Amino acid sequence: MHTDTDRCLRAAQAKDARFDGWFFIAVVTTGIYCRPSCPVVGPKPENMRFYPSAAAAQQAGFRACKRCRPDASPGSPQWNERADLVARAMRLIADGVVDRDGVPGLAGRLGYSTRQVERQLLAELGAGPLALARAQRAQTARLLIETSELPMADIAFAAGFASVRAFNETVREIFALAPTELRQRARRGPRASVPGALTLRLPFRAPLCPDNLFGHLAATAVPGVEEWRDGAYRRTLRLPYGPGVVTLRPRPDHIACQLSLADLRDLAGAISRCRRLLDLDADPAAVDDLLRTDLQLAPLVDKAPGRRVPRAVDADEFAVRAVLGQQVSTAAARTHAGRLVVAHGEPVEDPAGGLTHLFPSAQALAGLDPEKLAMPRTRRTTLTGLVGALAGGRVALGVGSDWDDARASLGALPGLGPWTVEVIAMRALGDPDAFLPTDLGVRRAAAELGLPATPGALTRHSARWRPWRAYAVQYLWATDPAHAINRLPAA
Repeated sequence: MHTDTDRCLRAAQAKDARFDGWFFIAVVTTGIYCRPSCPVVGPKPENMRFYPSAAAAQQAGFRACKRCRPDASPGSPQWNERADLVARAMRLIADGVVDRDGVPGLAGRLGYSTRQVERQLLAELGAGPLALARAQRAQTARLLIETSELPMADIAFAAGFASVRAFNETVREIFALAPTELRQRARRGPRASVPGALTLRLPFRAPLCPDNLFGHLAATAVPGVEEWRDGAYRRTLRLPYGPGVVTLRPRPDHIACQLSLADLRDLAGAISRCRRLLDLDADPAAVDDLLRTDLQLAPLVDKAPGRRVPRAVDADEFAVRAVLGQQVSTAAARTHAGRLVVAHGEPVEDPAGGLTHLFPSAQALAGLDPEKLAMPRTRRTTLTGLVGALAGGRVALGVGSDWDDARASLGALPGLGPWTVEVIAMRALGDPDAFLPTDLGVRRAAAELGLPATPGALTRHSARWRPWRAYAVQYLWATDPAHAINRLPAA
């Protein structure tokens, strides 16, 4: 979008927050870059430059605006809407792969050479993987500086910097303030009240309808791994350096997030997974505008705009849970999952006392005895086949996976039909166009709205909803307001 100068100018002049994260505005006379909605009086058009990423603006020598904090804007929805090389690379960088494994590790996961990855990122984003990871490290460092009392040396290494000197130089260059000055500015505002936890604000593009999002997560919560408590969704996280516990609470203009981590090096990855779980980088205006063009869907969109697709923090976990939920009630699926957690999950400590385990990994489940599973034999076979494929690497569902390849690999496993494959694509892979034409709830809703109700006819009709059919499913499911997944649980 940054190459469309006229469109960028209109968005900047209107201070349109919908475009925050889509592109960044740099001002040559001040050396500062901003988000489009920055409240500061706008510069002359001839002094503005547009960049596709914060990293590109930083590489060009611009520092972040202290007023609008463009480095903390919502992520570009492109990386959740696409499955090409650049989008997959951006999801992996956000998950911390470059910091953990370097650029060769990133390229290896993508199946391309290092040179190909660098060339494509530079062509589209104006910055290579190292610059993009550096920008993320700077944002992680800022969060730790402002939300913790950790010594600066500890923050430097937790954020992924190789030395304290590189940390200090980067913070000064990007924010035009020393780390200690950033901390002093942050202390003027409210401080975190939970000892040992990091308190963050996760931004999103308005509108956001929390009902189906948190309602679904609470209604399907696995005992010991997830819970709804005091108006917040809480769960354990399996992270590269250790376990974590997150508390997510909907607010009118942000999601309040509290993170307790065994290792602070996991902060950037934990934030990325929480944003992915709640679909916070979506562009609801684009989604809803398209769905409103269907006269049958328009009233649902107008009634509760901004519905998100509840996703997953761990794709393998969700795939296992999808199989456990085949042809059974939500309560039965929770019961099956809870038994697996008690038998094979790793115990964790929760300061609040409500969570007890990490959901078992595919490797931990690979050795389970199918005879001990209280479910039909065919589903036992399906589950053990899936777990074996995940543990053996024959099916890859990580954030950098290719959606089409993942679908094909899943579909080749016994017992995984189109419904299961598509729900995994929707919730675990994050494909915004995943569609469930055979789902009973979708078909009932379609019939009530006067839409085609047979799978084939509904699939043909749904072509007008592309590439947002996963969001159309959320609106169709919302026609049953009594269902627990469609309403925000009581506080």
